[in-house]
Amino acid sequence: MQTRKPIVAGQFYPGGHNSCVAELTDCIEKRTPSKSLPETIVAGIVPHAGWAFSGSLAALVFSAVKQRHEKIDAFVIFGAAHAYFGRTPAVFDAGSWTTPLGEVLIDEELAQALVDTKAAVSDPQSHRLEHSIEVQVPFIQHLFPDAKILPILVPPTNAAVTLGTTIGHIISQSGKRIVCIGSTDLTHYGPRYGFTPMGAGIEALKWASDVNDRKFIDLALEMAADGMLVEAAENANACGAGAAAAAVAAAKKLGKTQGLLLAYTNSNEVMQREMGASSTDSVGYAAIVF
Repeated sequence: MQTRKPIVAGQFYPGGHNSCVAELTDCIEKRTPSKSLPETIVAGIVPHAGWAFSGSLAALVFSAVKQRHEKIDAFVIFGAAHAYFGRTPAVFDAGSWTTPLGEVLIDEELAQALVDTKAAVSDPQSHRLEHSIEVQVPFIQHLFPDAKILPILVPPTNAAVTLGTTIGHIISQSGKRIVCIGSTDLTHYGPRYGFTPMGAGIEALKWASDVNDRKFIDLALEMAADGMLVEAAENANACGAGAAAAAVAAAKKLGKTQGLLLAYTNSNEVMQREMGASSTDSVGYAAIVF
């Protein structure tokens, strides 16, 4: 049985079991889900930076799911394709993943059903160095210890919408409680990222958050999956546009008509609040449920 080992434990999140649980608990306790959550949650969008920066927003989405559904059979996790350049979504379709919290099994039945549709291909190797899915897995292990996962890398192409729609159909026929998670950060602004269309300084960072990020978030809330792909390509406001669009397309297929923004922040705000420092660079983070 193939097992994917963690590659960013000890970097993006703690590498030891006890320290990992302690930081998970801290992330979960920092934010409380809104009382106005939808009756059912079928999908979400989460960030994937280091937990010190975006872990509380990722935790907020998983906590919201837990608040509405005590038991989840599986999570489909759509990941950003940072280093995967294939045109077709790539599935880790058998075996397991490990984190400092132990092993979590792949939902092989769900994987096979998806691969059979040709909307994605089996390609476990492509997941070896990608962090955008890995940083979500401990939240699932901690809050939903019996859940399986289905990791899928999603390029920012129209294939993402086809994938999400296909997954939504499979889920609707499965009889299982399955939630889709799209993993993306938002605008990477500043000299470090080579993206400074509004120059540098406080007003430029404010534009990145209030204007550039907001355009992508609004399209997600409106469930405009195709528009999200176009928007990200034109304005560089999501590094995992395919992953987010797939989650939206799946939610739409499952009957959802709008999203709910639970929280938004950016790395510069976190640095100012938590560390008393600021930066010329910033990355946006959003927590959304459907």
